[in-house]
Amino acid sequence: MSGKILAIAIVVSALLFGAGVYYFQVYYYYAAVEDDAGQVFLTPLDGGAPEHIAYAGFEGIDATSSPIRYRACFTTPERPQALDERFERYGDGEPRNAPFWFSCFDAEEIGRMIETGEAHVYVAQRNIEFGIDRVVAVAEDGRGYVWEEINECGDKAYDGTPLGEDCPPRD
Repeated sequence: MSGKILAIAIVVSALLFGAGVYYFQVYYYYAAVEDDAGQVFLTPLDGGAPEHIAYAGFEGIDATSSPIRYRACFTTPERPQALDERFERYGDGEPRNAPFWFSCFDAEEIGRMIETGEAHVYVAQRNIEFGIDRVVAVAEDGRGYVWEEINECGDKAYDGTPLGEDCPPRD
């Protein structure tokens, strides 16, 4: 009889622990990002300070548990061809999945639009935090998406490779 009780206690403990981990990963750490009319910006071709672009309908989330959990969606009257003339493109942006409840950010769909050329990815700000770049994708239909990417310096820092001279100093 005591073996059954022990087995049940282990299974219940494991289920409760798993439910707790799931809750913390998918819900707890995320918080809404307030739209202060300054969340969407791009870096000009001349490398100057990031500039704001016109946008509406901003929805954003961020988490303190990771530097790459920022996600946002918006609409803009701007189109990729016009932005290409003024702002720096980001080479190989690849959106990461957002929690299922943040439904405006579908990483698969955004990735498909980038691959087919329906959306262009731009540098919002390099090294917004050491080793992390914020990027913005704008689609032909005016939908826009923001997320953060680990850059080359971040890759080196996280895998222990010596940082090159191109990397900014770490805080």
